[in-house]
This record gives sequence, structure tokens and C-alpha cells, in this order.
Amino acid sequence: MIQLSLEDFERVVEEGIQRIPEKFLKLLDNVDVVVEDEPTSHERRKMQMRPNMTLFGLYEGVPRTKRGAHYAWVLPDKITIFKRPIEDAARDMEELRKMVRDTVWHEFAHHFGIEERRVRAIEAVKRKKAGGGN
Repeated sequence: MIQLSLEDFERVVEEGIQRIPEKFLKLLDNVDVVVEDEPTSHERRKMQMRPNMTLFGLYEGVPRTKRGAHYAWVLPDKITIFKRPIEDAARDMEELRKMVRDTVWHEFAHHFGIEERRVRAIEAVKRKKAGGGN
């Protein structure tokens, strides 16, 4: 388990965002990235999480692929990265940085309209290529 100050954790999140390819960063539209300590009970219910489940990040908003001609005057999409669950799961700083990078990528993928099942399949391929197995 690692414990960082909020400022240090936010810097790691910013590093994760900067690892997103520039061509996708340029396409971000009406989205905020925030850090919270952990998911609220409302967020856990919304995600239908059982008590033993962990949530590292959450995307809330209208994916770019679902925005039509009348998409205007809406609050920004929100990507939340949850500090405490990531810190609790990480064995060291290297693993924490990787978990944050992966979580940021995962939530950005939802902003671009990639559904959960497809995101998980892409992640599995990435792990396999990296030699991480399942």
C-alpha cells in the first residue's frame, strides 16, 4: 500500500493523461478529470458494485459517439480517478503509476464511446502483448 499527498497523486494522474496519444488529447471535448478519495455509496450503487468490488475510475457523461447535432449547453463529462483504491492495491510506485495510466486510458476510452466489454478486450490484448498473461 502506498500513500501519496493529493498533490502528488494528481501529478501521477496528469502523467497518465500525458501518456494518451496527442491525436486523442486534441479530440477531448467538454470533459473534466478529477481525483476523489474513493467512490461514494451512490457511485457504488450506480455501478452495481458488490461490497468486495473495487473501483479505480469512473466515466460519467455523454460519449462522443452518442453526441448529436443538439449536443449543447450540457455539463462537462466527468472522469473520476479514485485515489485510495489505487493506493491500497499498489505494491510500489511503479505499479501505482501503471494502475493510474491504465485507469486513465480506460475512462478516456469510454469518453470516446468504447463500451466496457470492448475496453476489457483491448486491455486483455495489451496485457498479453506486454507478457502479463490474463
